[in-house]
Amino acid sequence: MRTLDSLSTTVPSAPDGPPDAPRPARQRRSPADLAFRGLLGGGGLVVLAVMLLVGGFLLLQAQRALDVAGWSFLTRQEWEPDAGAGHFGIAAVLTGTVLIALVAITFAVPLATGTALYISEYAPRRIKQTLISLVDLMAAVPSVVYGLWGAFLLTGNVVGLARWISTYFGWIPLFAVEGGDPRDPLASESVYTASTFIAGMVVAMMVTPVACSIMREVFSQAPAGEREGALALGATKWGMIRSVVLPFGRGGMIGGTMLGLGRALGETIAVVMIISPIFQIQPHILQLGSNSVSALIALRYGDATPIGISALFAAGLALFTMTLIVNFFASIVIARSRSGAASEA
Repeated sequence: MRTLDSLSTTVPSAPDGPPDAPRPARQRRSPADLAFRGLLGGGGLVVLAVMLLVGGFLLLQAQRALDVAGWSFLTRQEWEPDAGAGHFGIAAVLTGTVLIALVAITFAVPLATGTALYISEYAPRRIKQTLISLVDLMAAVPSVVYGLWGAFLLTGNVVGLARWISTYFGWIPLFAVEGGDPRDPLASESVYTASTFIAGMVVAMMVTPVACSIMREVFSQAPAGEREGALALGATKWGMIRSVVLPFGRGGMIGGTMLGLGRALGETIAVVMIISPIFQIQPHILQLGSNSVSALIALRYGDATPIGISALFAAGLALFTMTLIVNFFASIVIARSRSGAASEA
C-alpha cells in the first residue's frame, strides 16, 4: 500500500507566451445607431450652449447697472435706478420671490403627494388614465387664467382664512398683520388682500401638476415583490405604502418639490394680477403688499430708461441663477431616485 510520502505531485509549468486575457468584445454599430448617438450628443450640446448664451447675454446687458450699484444691488430695497448708485437693489423683491415660492410649495407638496398616491395606489383602473390626463392638463392652463381665478374667486374666499390665521397665530411674526385688528369685527379686510399668502396659493395650483407627475411616476416604480411581501406579513394598505412606497419614492418627492420650487420662483403673470407691489422687505405673508423679481420685470420694463433696462436685466440674471441652481440640484436628486432606491424594512 502506497503511503502519502511516496506520492508526488507534479506542478504544471506555466505555458510560454503572454498570459491569458479576455478577448475584448467588439460591437459594430450600425450607421443608424451612430447617427442617433450623434443626434443625442448634439442636442445636449445645443441645450448647454443655449443656457450659456442666455446667461452671457443677461450678464452683458446687466453689466452697466452692476457697475453702478456694485454689491449694494443685493442689499438695497428701493428701486430707483434713475437716481444713481445706491438707489436700487433686489433685496425686497428677492425676499418676496422666495416667500411666495415657499408658500406655494407648502400648499403644493401635500396636495401633489396625496394626488400622486391616490392615482398610483387607490384609483380604479378605469379612471386612472383619466385622472392622469386631468392632472397633466392642469400644467397646460395659461398663467393668466390662474391669475383671473385667484383675483376674482380665490381672494374673496381666502380673506376669512387669512384673518383667522392672524387672529390665533398672529403671535408668530410670519403671520402678524400690521395696521389691522383681527379681533375687531368692523375692521376692514382689505389689509388681507393682495398678499404673499394669496399669491402663493395661486402659484401652488400651477406647481402641483409638475410635482405630482414626478411623484406618481416614482411611486408606480416601487418593487412589486416588496409590496406583496409587506401585505403578506399582515401590513395594511397604508402600512405598505408607508413602509415601501414612500421610502422608495423619497428621492422623487424631493426632486419634484425642488422642480416645483424652481417654477414657483419664476411665475409672473398670475403673481402680477394678485399682489400689490411694494419695495420693502415684507416678512408678513398675510398682509397687503408683496413683490417678486418676475413681477418687477413685467411691471417696469415698458417705461424703463436705459439704466433701468440694465437694472432689470441684472434682476433677471439673479433670478436666472437662482432657478438654475434649484433645477440643477433637483435633476441630481431625480436621477438618483431612478437608480432604484431601497425601501425600509
